[in-house]
Amino acid sequence: MVDDQLGLGDLLAAVEKASPVRSLEVVARNLRERFGARSVSLLLPDVVGQRMVRVGGDVESQQGGSADQVPLHGSVYHDVLRSQQVTRVPGDGAGERVIAPVTNRGDTIGVLELTLSDAADDVLEQVGEAAHALAYIVVTDRRFTDLYHWGKRTTQMTLAAEIQRQLLPTASCCTENEFTVAGALVPADSIGGDTYDFTLDQETLHMSITDAMGHDIKSALLATIVVNASRRARRAGCDLAEQARQMHEAILEHGSHGLATGQLVRVALDGSGCQLVNAGHPWPLRLRDGRVDELRLDIDLPFGVPSPAPHRVQEIDVRAGDRLVLYTDGMQERRARGVDLAAMLRDSAAEHAREVVETMTSAVSVACHGHLEDDASILCLDWRA
Repeated sequence: MVDDQLGLGDLLAAVEKASPVRSLEVVARNLRERFGARSVSLLLPDVVGQRMVRVGGDVESQQGGSADQVPLHGSVYHDVLRSQQVTRVPGDGAGERVIAPVTNRGDTIGVLELTLSDAADDVLEQVGEAAHALAYIVVTDRRFTDLYHWGKRTTQMTLAAEIQRQLLPTASCCTENEFTVAGALVPADSIGGDTYDFTLDQETLHMSITDAMGHDIKSALLATIVVNASRRARRAGCDLAEQARQMHEAILEHGSHGLATGQLVRVALDGSGCQLVNAGHPWPLRLRDGRVDELRLDIDLPFGVPSPAPHRVQEIDVRAGDRLVLYTDGMQERRARGVDLAAMLRDSAAEHAREVVETMTSAVSVACHGHLEDDASILCLDWRA
């Protein structure tokens, strides 16, 4: 058995004493002392999901763009993120590479990679536990440092892109007993104002997807009004109709004659119902028992368009085992119209929700040759309650 004198309790205590920018070094030192690990590093997927960026112990020497970048798709890192299993990879004769998922509540933060001379099953189990602990460490420490934001960037971001990125939830996926929800956004060459959001309270799962009019900085600023009006109302305990009203009024008052389409969704965690507001947005798709249907809801005017009628709250049928997909019109822009979202949803029924959004957004990006004319966003909900 491996000597566990430096176990997880000691690891967390050591991390707490260290600077937030030194947490990875503490974890690496712990793994070296416990298992004789070598070449310990954390790899993070970049913001567009195309490459993995290696963050090692010597953080300062890597800043300025010199960090190791590895293509993600088709790599062992992609396999580990998909399978969520600790994986052995043959080494150079002096040991085995071990790659473990760094995941928090379904959100794939990255992978932990190290080289071990002894990669016995009990060692792999403890490495997996350390990687899981590292996920919580990263989630905590990224409040205090830009290290992990820097690590996910392989290109320069425009001001509009920076604003848009900060409007998204800090996690792109969440798994709970009742549900899994995952989202993704592929930005256009000129930011198109898309956002998605989700959060959880004791009784309800809240979701939204919005598309602010215009491109670049104007659409990013309009999206800022939309998202923060939504969150303000939600956090004040407003019902769905009032949340929609406050978003609408915020655009009328501060949006400089702009508008935004969107959908607001609330699902009761006890399975008693699902409500939706549809403000001029594409209809959702629902996968049930192998069949995909478009939910042809009533359509109200976009937020910010003057109207004597308030946005309606509609009941939609969501049952245990259903998969619900919300998306923006960028997913079906001119060059992406050949992407059959319904067929892809049906064919990926066995996949995790985060893999569904990756598959769909990747298909749209390929169809547009990597240069979208409009943002493409998607939210996927797997409902189990």
